[in-house]
Amino acid sequence: MAVTSPNLLKPSYPVAGSQASAEPAQFSEALSAWAEAIGAAYVDVASPILDRYGRTTGPRAARPLAVLHPDSTAQVQQIVKIAGRFGIGIHPISRGKNWGYGDAAPTCANQVLVDLGRMNRIVELNSKLGYVVLEPGVTQKQLYDYLQEHAPDWWMDVTGAGLETSIIGNTLDRGFGHTRYGDHSLTTCGLEVVLGDGRLLKTGLGHYENARANRAYRHGVGPNLEGLFTQSNFGIVTQMGIYLMPTPEAFSAFFIAAPRESDLPELIDELAKLRMQGLLQSAIHIANDLRAISGRMRYPWDRAGQTTPLPADLRRALRNECAVGAWNVCGAISGTKSTVAGTQRALQRALPNHRIIFLNDRKIQVAERMTRLLRKLGLCKTLASRLEIVKPVYGLLKGIPSNEPLRGASWRVRDAEPQHPTDPLDCNAGLMWIAPILPADGPIAAAAVSMMEPIYQKHGFDTLLTLTFVTERALCCVSNISFDRRRPDEVTRAQECYRELTERLMKSGSILYRSSPQTMKTLAIGSSGFWDVSASIKQALDPQGILSRGRYEPAA
Repeated sequence: MAVTSPNLLKPSYPVAGSQASAEPAQFSEALSAWAEAIGAAYVDVASPILDRYGRTTGPRAARPLAVLHPDSTAQVQQIVKIAGRFGIGIHPISRGKNWGYGDAAPTCANQVLVDLGRMNRIVELNSKLGYVVLEPGVTQKQLYDYLQEHAPDWWMDVTGAGLETSIIGNTLDRGFGHTRYGDHSLTTCGLEVVLGDGRLLKTGLGHYENARANRAYRHGVGPNLEGLFTQSNFGIVTQMGIYLMPTPEAFSAFFIAAPRESDLPELIDELAKLRMQGLLQSAIHIANDLRAISGRMRYPWDRAGQTTPLPADLRRALRNECAVGAWNVCGAISGTKSTVAGTQRALQRALPNHRIIFLNDRKIQVAERMTRLLRKLGLCKTLASRLEIVKPVYGLLKGIPSNEPLRGASWRVRDAEPQHPTDPLDCNAGLMWIAPILPADGPIAAAAVSMMEPIYQKHGFDTLLTLTFVTERALCCVSNISFDRRRPDEVTRAQECYRELTERLMKSGSILYRSSPQTMKTLAIGSSGFWDVSASIKQALDPQGILSRGRYEPAA
């Protein structure tokens, strides 16, 4: 990584902010200043590197002007101050694995990327109170391995975004996982943030040097500022505390394969009652058959006669072959042996018409031994198939990260599927997430799904969809358009499908819980007052508009 002539970049100017601008000569000065602040080896302007960071799983993305690789909070502060001095926009990323929501690319043109991947230290572990303090470059795999070695009595919560995704990056976009700590933004305990003018802010009680309950009491005293830095462009988070989950005395995963599409309202309403009572505490995922199938294989082009979306008869056949239901539920029960047993009984009473499979470590081990034995005899193909599906999900429910869920991102890619899951950017996967938040009300959720499916089909795409209880009262409906980025016709149809879905959902009151650069403007639909207040806060914390211009700024 080295500084080369900025003339090779041919950037267009002005660069950042509503008023700020920078000429090419000023940009050259800024590069020199950044090289002095963080080291010339950590300032990249080489075209191949900029092209790599500008890749996207969406239809298009902005290419950065340069990429900076700081090693510390102090270096981030210097980067921000230099950006302000020259009026150059910067966009921070943690690991750049935000596939389908903008990836690693800048939010708009004429921005410099700040890649925080070198800041990958686990700063503190408190094995009595159960928390860790991390930097943005720390990955799910890194923290999992660290806990296995230093604190095996504590679990982390993980997402299905793979081993190398950033914990902080996912949390700041309000991502969610699988355990009872699945709502990540509710389990943070103190942030360290570099503001747009270079000031350093510590939230909670962290700004008191002698605060004994720092990390233990996340609200602090006075205004609770922590939430301001999720889904915003108000600052660069350089450290975060997160809570860990104590290893329970007993643990049981549960799985339901509901055979009928009409089962969805009942599943949601009955599970919601148990969530509200506090009996079920984990995030609960309800995936449709296409979501489950896409995690096992790529689109069967030959069997489908090269047509899309998947023909109904083939969809039913694949459902049987993959041993999945029309709706597939997974969740976890943890606590003492008696509470786990009691909750299992309550779940069976709530859903008497559904077969519920309960799994723990012992049952998984027995099933693996049986599968190995029966495979030698050429038997038990269904058990082997189900075990293949269940094991990675079972691990996620226990806080064990995996790359297996990444397979679903390449559903429509026309190449042969590799043996191991790959980065979606490396296999030409097109991926655009559409994720409305819904009340945990069965008929309302079913109506939203019914509205979405014809739009997907109209544009030739499959409705890959999961409904997740992120809280007791709310479901996140995570769906995605999957396409092959090498096919211009598919890219065009994907854009049209995305536009129609997001507009219909927003106008119907099913508001998106998370946005990509393509839908930032859509967030203004039906909103009153909120984004004006947000803009006022932005002006106070980042008066030059240096940080991630356009990110969660519908009016920008």
